[in-house]
Amino acid sequence: MALVDTFVRQVKHKGAEIGERYADGGGMYLRVKAAGKYWRMDYRFEGKAKTLALGVYPEVTLAEARQRRDKARKILAHGIDPSVVKREEKTAKAEAAANTFEAISRDWLKNTANKRAEVTQAKITNWLEKDVLPYIGKWPIATIKAKDILDKVIRRMEARGIHESAHRIVQICSQVFRYAVATGVVERDVTADLRGALVAVEKTNYAAITDPLQTGALLRAIHAYGGHRYTLAALKLSPLVFVRPGELRTAEWSEIDLDSAEWRIPGAKMKMGVDHIVPLSVQAVSILRDQHAATGHGRYVFPSIRTGERPMSENTVNAALRGMGYAKEVMTAHGFRAMARTIMDEVLGERVDFIEHQLAHMVKDPNGRAYNRTAHLPARREMMQRWSDYLDKLRIGADVIPLRAAA
Repeated sequence: MALVDTFVRQVKHKGAEIGERYADGGGMYLRVKAAGKYWRMDYRFEGKAKTLALGVYPEVTLAEARQRRDKARKILAHGIDPSVVKREEKTAKAEAAANTFEAISRDWLKNTANKRAEVTQAKITNWLEKDVLPYIGKWPIATIKAKDILDKVIRRMEARGIHESAHRIVQICSQVFRYAVATGVVERDVTADLRGALVAVEKTNYAAITDPLQTGALLRAIHAYGGHRYTLAALKLSPLVFVRPGELRTAEWSEIDLDSAEWRIPGAKMKMGVDHIVPLSVQAVSILRDQHAATGHGRYVFPSIRTGERPMSENTVNAALRGMGYAKEVMTAHGFRAMARTIMDEVLGERVDFIEHQLAHMVKDPNGRAYNRTAHLPARREMMQRWSDYLDKLRIGADVIPLRAAA
């Protein structure tokens, strides 16, 4: 006779060492032992007697045990051993549990680190640890759907008003999923289904002062800055070299040759992944020599004030500009690049291709080939010195003659 719920609930172990057995039909039975009640199913496969575990009561009810029995019998009817299927399913579940979004994302970060600058690696890691991993990091990546990313991650960021970062996070998650696809963990990148679901963001340029007179006022404000000496040195050097803020703050003394007046930034730190040379003007060398007296014993030119083991914070220069009264809509650390690009071209009449080289933009020769890092280096060195001299005149307040207009 088939078992009933009341009997299964009330039956007790009667002392037999192997336990008592109560059949339900179709090979399924309840084994009652001192340690508990176990669902089992006996069957034959390829002439051999085998037993399949169906679960433990009461975690697995009588009805659920019967469903598992029926599933096993269907598998058996197709000539497949249900014990093998169960073992494979168990292995798949264990792999899914191990392949969490956090595990895959950290594996991706580690194996692709050589493709991005150190500062970018740190920024992506920080974004993941702050905005993604606390919410979906422990989930098996194979179980994550587009709606999970939207609800658990993106909407939280949008609620904080950081829409642009939300778009960047989706791009990062997409790269993690594509890595998981390549390694056979998931079938597809589910972030593709988020297209059109995020709050739109208008692309804006970094705020920059490009008027010579206002530039002179900014330079005077920088030289009057009363903050920490490391920050002052970074502020003074920023307009002279106009590299990206991340390249400035992670500058290392091993990259700088003060005697040759050159700063050679390795490609690993550059946005385009190509080594970059910054000729240093007399003024830039003077600032760096003063800084060397303070930080030359360490790795970074502009170390963190708290610890010399890390570079200056990415917000330091912008925070100093804010403290000097320059709102983010007026001037940013990145704006020193636009300042140089505009004034050197429109006021000083410098060659645009030289300026683009110095901005580390991709510049091609007449045959469409990209110039190498040393292209026009002597001419660029002269241009950088003229630029520093011009900035000194603006700061001091000397007459400023727009050279192109005069010509």
